[in-house]
Amino acid sequence: MSIHRLCVLCIGQIPLYGFSVTAVDAGLLSNLTPSQTTVSWFLKTPDGSSAAGIGVILPYTSTDPVPGACNQEFPLEIDPNIYLQYNLFETMITFAPANIGYGRGKIPPACDVDVSSSTRWRLVYEVYQYFLPEGDLSEQSLISSLERVANVQNVQDNSRKVMSLTSHDRTQFSFSSLPGQGVIFSVIVRDPVLNTSASYIPVHTYACSFSSTLDGCSDLGRVSTKVFFTVIGLAGLFVCFVGHRFFKCELFCMGFGFTAFVFFVVITITTPLKYNIRLALTALMGVVGGVVMVMSWWRFGSVMACVCVVGLILGFLISSIVFFTPLGDIPIFHDDLVFWVVFACIMMFVPLFFIRWPREGNIIACGVVGAYTVVLAVNAYTYTSLSYITLDVLKRLLNHNFSRAFISVPLQDIDFILITLWVVLGISGIVVQLYREKSRSFFPPSPYVMWKQERERRKTNVLDPSHHKPSLSARILGRIRQLTQRAEPAGETTPLLL
Repeated sequence: MSIHRLCVLCIGQIPLYGFSVTAVDAGLLSNLTPSQTTVSWFLKTPDGSSAAGIGVILPYTSTDPVPGACNQEFPLEIDPNIYLQYNLFETMITFAPANIGYGRGKIPPACDVDVSSSTRWRLVYEVYQYFLPEGDLSEQSLISSLERVANVQNVQDNSRKVMSLTSHDRTQFSFSSLPGQGVIFSVIVRDPVLNTSASYIPVHTYACSFSSTLDGCSDLGRVSTKVFFTVIGLAGLFVCFVGHRFFKCELFCMGFGFTAFVFFVVITITTPLKYNIRLALTALMGVVGGVVMVMSWWRFGSVMACVCVVGLILGFLISSIVFFTPLGDIPIFHDDLVFWVVFACIMMFVPLFFIRWPREGNIIACGVVGAYTVVLAVNAYTYTSLSYITLDVLKRLLNHNFSRAFISVPLQDIDFILITLWVVLGISGIVVQLYREKSRSFFPPSPYVMWKQERERRKTNVLDPSHHKPSLSARILGRIRQLTQRAEPAGETTPLLL
């Protein structure tokens, strides 16, 4: 196993097809003859540069399963490696099936035979994840972490088991990509008849490139992202504590978030624009959406319509939290139809609470959603898994293949700190607003509706002194006549007839 890309050679010092492998985490499995006492391997970097790494030698007995011995896809005859590919949305691992163990000099058992022959079909595979410390991209951290998953016992003690499968299942899996978060994937194959096991070569990824000058691991925190989410976090903190009091500001912020999310999804699916341009257009359309939401309330005065939009935002966040838990990895939710139906039902249920208790529901939405934007603002400066509460849903909207990915993420020290911060801010904001608004009206009236009602009242109420007041045009003409009369010279009179 190595940190940098190495070519592992089994025979000689020249890489030959079928006898060598080039990979980030590379390994070979050698069958020894009855009289063989030594084996030689050679390591070589493709570009000739030096590389730091760690090597582990694991002996196996004749009863242990042979990882990758039923390989029909990769170059090596026996390939114990795990092959990994990733993109912005998902990380995919693939490995060759194993075979049951056999002694030195004996012919390997056939792989694809009937179950009654007690061969390959009885083997069981277990896939494990080990998360490196958050934000730590150092080689020393990776080396020490690889030592913790170097053999079967270490994998069981230190890693998290993700799934189990039989020999009939496909040996290819998808996981949610976590850019900047180191993950080590391990696979253990077990023989339940002989009660033995063996480990494949662990493979690691950060879901980003160390050599890329654009979107590399060192360029994850873009300045534009920091500015955008810092402003979002400050606005969310304002909404968390005084959003209901300043209702127009709350509507603008909620309308901004709702429109920005929808527009970002649309523009990402339909255009190939770069990230910074998409973010700028998203912010612009978010402002437009916020203004439209405020103006719709100002013009029509429909508080319930606006509050229902706020309820949908809270419902979206609650539904995202539900599927952020291990519930989201249940196989039935890998079906897009089932997932989106359940997601929408949870999302639509929340606004029903707002219909019965609109003010309380609106204040709760301000506290919960506003506090979460503070968490997103912190994520712009330091890695936190809590951002994947909504990011996983966004990935599923943008990538059709993401539905089959496992979305488990680590919760480490900083995540528990931010969860505490989220809860404290949310509860504090809700309590403060409920206390301050208990003696006030449920919602402020719409200015336009108030003006319209006042106008109708003046037209119909003859006892109102303002009802007998001349119209604005009559008052202007009267004022002009007064000014004209004052401007005439003394002693002159205006003739009645010409």
